[in-house]
Amino acid sequence: MRSKSLQIGITGGIGSGKSIVCKMFSCLGAPVYDADSRAKSIMTTDGILIAQIKKEFGDLTYRSDGSLDRAYLSRVIFENEEKRNLLNQMVHPRVAADTECWLEQNQGASYVVREAALLIESGAYQRVDKVVLVTAPEELRIKRVLARDPHRLREGIRKIIATQLPDEEKKKVADVVVYNDETQLLVPQILLLHNQFLKLN
Repeated sequence: MRSKSLQIGITGGIGSGKSIVCKMFSCLGAPVYDADSRAKSIMTTDGILIAQIKKEFGDLTYRSDGSLDRAYLSRVIFENEEKRNLLNQMVHPRVAADTECWLEQNQGASYVVREAALLIESGAYQRVDKVVLVTAPEELRIKRVLARDPHRLREGIRKIIATQLPDEEKKKVADVVVYNDETQLLVPQILLLHNQFLKLN
């Protein structure tokens, strides 16, 4: 058993297709940690964090059944950069601790994949061995999100994109860029990376 797995960070803006890329790695046998999904789970199960969020964002952040009112919280944080940063400061340390536990559980793998929309913005990219950026043109990303989430509006998606670091900036940090722009096949790109990662460890 390996004492330390190679850590691959996967990032990309909303609608870029990073989740599809991670599913492909998962099908190839790599354990995948979805930081965004885990964060949402932690925000409804971590009592200390729940108390902090209610204190800063109000009781309306949670429904009567204890579930997170994501629509309400999204409106609050995307309209206010200070509140968005505050939420990130509260959630990221909890996710980091959860990540460490997950890494311990999967230390026998040749490589593991960590998916996070804010991998670079949060500084988490410094704790992985390779950064893979999944990229696609903005209009295509908007089209995908509208198809996936019919309740969203085009303008709302543009606001989310505006809060995320532009791909050109992310490319300065990324070791590899995966193009999910419908002009290049995705599977060959992932298979190539899979084989490269196996050789690295």
